[in-house]
Amino acid sequence: MDDIKNKKLLIVDDEHEIRNMIDSFLRKEGFIRIYQASNCAEALEVCRSVKPDIAILDVMLPDGDGFSLLSSLRQISNMPVLFLSARGEDEDRLLGLGLGADDYIVKPFLPRELILRLTAILRRVYSSPKQEQRPVFQLGDRIIDLEGGIVRNNSTEYPLTAKEHVLLFKLYENKNCIVTSDALCQAAWGDDYYGYENTLMVHVRRIREKIEDNPSNPEYLLTIRGLGYKLMVKGV
Repeated sequence: MDDIKNKKLLIVDDEHEIRNMIDSFLRKEGFIRIYQASNCAEALEVCRSVKPDIAILDVMLPDGDGFSLLSSLRQISNMPVLFLSARGEDEDRLLGLGLGADDYIVKPFLPRELILRLTAILRRVYSSPKQEQRPVFQLGDRIIDLEGGIVRNNSTEYPLTAKEHVLLFKLYENKNCIVTSDALCQAAWGDDYYGYENTLMVHVRRIREKIEDNPSNPEYLLTIRGLGYKLMVKGV
């Protein structure tokens, strides 16, 4: 856990009081490497210079929004991202998660909830209790490298987000068998997974865009209606 609390955290919010409040209770929990930014430009500058391990992004920012900022961040970093926003509509939440964010918390929030969700993401992404090698396998003309966290197609590479990596690993562990939606949600979001089925569909769509020739008519990642999904891996 000490290693997790030594990770570099970036807080992006245009309200000085909120940034300092989050900063304060993160430090009380033992986090010490905390950086702040008040807009998109500052956030990108911090990311280039400091290379944070995780970011907490507000959606409403003075020079853009958190969604466009996340898209820009993905050009330079694959770090996990947690959205913190006053906009709680399902469309906004699904948009943020669909862009590759790891979680989305609506203001006002309980400080303890933020800490729990933040540490859960850090554990999933950075903890490695077992140093077992992740599989590398082939689907058609694509190499799925779960050790490196990328999908390769000829000379093109598609990085996998933390959630996509977890879901693909769970599907590969049960390759050619049905994995229920509940099992996938639990793998990605832990025991507090209830209500994430729509979010799971967004992540599955994004995975298909990386591993399928025709994501709308998938050959490898199949939907088993009413049950879940199946990853078809030939030759095993």
